[in-house]
Amino acid sequence: MTIKAILTDIEGTTTDINFVHKVLFPYAYDHLAGYLRGHEQDEIVQSVLEDARAELGQPEADLETLIRAFLGWIEQDKKVTALKTLQGLIWVAGYEQQDFTGHLYDDAYEYLQKWQQQGLKLYVFSSGSVKAQKLLFGYSDFGDLTPLFGGYYDTTTGHKREATAYRAIAADIGLPAAEILFLSDIKEELDAAREAGMATTLLARDQLPAQSDHTVVQTFQQITLTNI
Repeated sequence: MTIKAILTDIEGTTTDINFVHKVLFPYAYDHLAGYLRGHEQDEIVQSVLEDARAELGQPEADLETLIRAFLGWIEQDKKVTALKTLQGLIWVAGYEQQDFTGHLYDDAYEYLQKWQQQGLKLYVFSSGSVKAQKLLFGYSDFGDLTPLFGGYYDTTTGHKREATAYRAIAADIGLPAAEILFLSDIKEELDAAREAGMATTLLARDQLPAQSDHTVVQTFQQITLTNI
């Protein structure tokens, strides 16, 4: 069946995983306290703080208590919605101030453009929030790439290692799953996508696996859209 759409992961696939873990996360950690103290009265920040108080079970927690809680959640790698929202706000400021740009591999940039020009539909599925995805591509090393994509999906759609998420994405895109190619560096994600009926390709940028039952490539140049 002909591939008509490509669904791509970000970390380790289009983007060096070190960008997220060595640039974005440390930036949010370092700027969190100052950001909250400077934006405490912003409506969206007040909402985040209320969510954090609910998460803590401390409805009267003051700002300094919440700052310590946020920093603790980062140190513990806790998946807390209020923290994800706050990190997104801090990253917006960082991107807008040009403190960093969103990393993209050269080959990913080249082929995403090429595929879009050929008429393929492009979509993103990442564990990072849709907001974070749009920021990364909107302030990328190559400028604003958001017009390349027809849609973005995060874990509110479903877990990346469960087939139900990929079935939901295929339904939302409006194509048979077999006409969608999913790109990722994580075997378990590819397994789930294939269970849902999608074609799959594993990006192994640093080291080829000893064996894989998915098509394996090291760069976007090696991806073929036929006979997958």
